[in-house]
Amino acid sequence: MARKSNPVPPPPPPPQWVLDLNSRPPSKPKSTNIPDPPGYTAAITNKRSAASKQPPRKPPTAEETDTLKLKKSWELALAPAKALPMNAIMMYMSGNSLQIFSIMMVFMLFKNPIQGLLQTNQVFTRFETEGTKGRLWMVKVTYVFMNLVALSLGIWKVNGMGLLPTTRSDWLAWETERVPLERAVFAF
Repeated sequence: MARKSNPVPPPPPPPQWVLDLNSRPPSKPKSTNIPDPPGYTAAITNKRSAASKQPPRKPPTAEETDTLKLKKSWELALAPAKALPMNAIMMYMSGNSLQIFSIMMVFMLFKNPIQGLLQTNQVFTRFETEGTKGRLWMVKVTYVFMNLVALSLGIWKVNGMGLLPTTRSDWLAWETERVPLERAVFAF
C-alpha cells in the first residue's frame, strides 16, 4: 500500500504592514500644491544641510586637552563646597535632638568628606598628564580644604546635639576632689 503524500500549502503572504516596513517609502514629488508653512524658507534648510556637510573638526591639541582637564578637575574640587549650603540647611532642619534621622544625617555628613579625603589621589588620577601634573596640586589642596570644611559642619552639628565633650561636666570622672586650704567652723 503506497502512501499518498499531501502537498504542503505555500505559506501565507506577509501582512501589508511587514511589506510597508521592509520597503523604502515612495519618494514624494517635488512639486506639490501644498504651500510652505509661514516662516519656512527653503534657503534656511539648504544652509543647514550645507553646514552639516562641513569637514569634521580637527582633534584638540595636547595643550587644549590639558586646559580642559584642568577645568574639569577644578569643577570636581569645588563640588564639596556646592553641597555645603544644602547640608547646612538639612542639619539645621533636622534639629538637635537625638533621633534616627538626625543621627543618619550626621553620619552621612562625616562619611562623605572622609571618603573624599581618603580617595583624593584616586579622584584626580584621570586628570593627571605630563602637562597638568605641576598645576594639579593646587586643585588637590582646594579639594582637601573643601572636604575639611564639610567635616567642620559635621563637628558643628555634633556639638549642637551635645555629643562633643566640651563642658567641664563632661570630664567629671577625671576631676579630683578639691582639698580646702582652710576650714570655717561656725561658732556661737
